[in-house]
Formats: sequence, C-alpha cells, structure tokens
Amino acid sequence: MTKDSSSSEQARELAALYFRQQSLFEDEIYLPAPPEVKRLRVLRGALTPLPQTLAEFEEQIHDCTRCSLGKTRTKFVFGAGNPNAEIVFVGEAPGRDEDLQGIPFVGRAGKLLDQLLTEIGFSRDDIYICNVLKCRPPKNRDPEATEIEICKPYLLTQLSIMRPKIIVCLGRFAVQVLLGVKDSMKSMRGRMFPWEGAQVLVTYHTAYYLRNPNGISFGQEDFAMLRRLYDDMKQAW
Repeated sequence: MTKDSSSSEQARELAALYFRQQSLFEDEIYLPAPPEVKRLRVLRGALTPLPQTLAEFEEQIHDCTRCSLGKTRTKFVFGAGNPNAEIVFVGEAPGRDEDLQGIPFVGRAGKLLDQLLTEIGFSRDDIYICNVLKCRPPKNRDPEATEIEICKPYLLTQLSIMRPKIIVCLGRFAVQVLLGVKDSMKSMRGRMFPWEGAQVLVTYHTAYYLRNPNGISFGQEDFAMLRRLYDDMKQAW
C-alpha cells in the first residue's frame, strides 16, 4: 500500500467514525476523559472518602438500616456483574426474587434482560447491574422520595468507583435520579444524554415488556443502539 492510499484509507475511517458519532450524539463528539481526570472524578453526592473497590463499599453498607426498608428486606441487593465494566445498567429496586437471592435482575424481568443482552453479543460478564434502591419495597410498590434520597449516595458512589463510559437507565426512576427529569418514558426512551463524563441511554425497564409484550421491539432497538454506541466508543479508547 502506498503512502497516499494509506492516508486515504485513514481519512475514510475517520469520516466513517465521525458520521457514526454524529448519528449517535448529533452535534456532540465523544472524547474519553484522560486517566488523570478520571481518577479525580467523584460524583457530587457520592460518599467520601471514596472506597477503592465495589467489594470494599459493599462491606461498608450491606447492613444499612437508614430507612424502613432495612427492617423489611430479606437480603441487601448491592449489585452484580463485572466490577470493571464500561457499561452499567441501573434499575429501580429489587423485586421478590432479588430480595430472596440478594442479586439484581434474577426474576422474569432479569431473564428478559439476559435475552436482550445475548441478542447484541453481551452477557452479564460484560456489564454491571445495580438499582436505585438496594432493598425491596414491600409488595413491590414504587420507591418513595425519602427512600430514594437516602439510597442515592450509594448509587453515586458505585458509579464513582466504576467510572463507566455508558450508563443504561432502565425505567423512569433511574432516569429521574440520574438525569433529574420527569419527562415521560415515551419521550425519553431510545435517546442518549451526556452525563458526568458518560453517555446515558434511556430505555424501558424490562418489566415493561412483560406487561406489554408487543413493545419488545423498543427494547431490541435500544439495545442495538447500545451495541453501536459501545463499538463506536471502543474505537476512540
């Protein structure tokens, strides 16, 4: 290959990367944060001093009883998956199965999440999963505002430790806590938002598709977008 042809090939690759990023981020171009910046980034609201690892942090908080859910739960559901993952999924709160096993997304909604991950070539070994709340609300009711405020620093601390490049908000409570907006999921899903050095993808909670099976194509579209986003970011790393 001549020098000119090599330069032309590099130009084509750069142009292709630019147009892929433009289709994902519109007028924003994703640039990964330098390592020295990432080391200093602690999200506002996270606990300090910041624990070094997720395992250390879980040991610190697994006996939490700061709200009434600490008295009614069976198990504290901290999170699960790859602690070094670049992708973090954030759900709402543990359900019955999660409360019994202490692992997020192990019920029917979790099995559907696994299916959607498999369809884009991922598994739980590639991602990390946690929830806004670490304890199950009785009868799976919605989280209350005081419970969210008490538990929010735990989520922000997890994200500060991991510093993921992509965060997937599964449902409205994750969106409200991280993005601070209360727009309808219909208007938010399938969109990406820059947030604290990461890209946030909004999609329905997988429990939504159990109630509305005809809407599963939304989930498939959003997960396919996640795959494209990850692949494009990986080229820039």
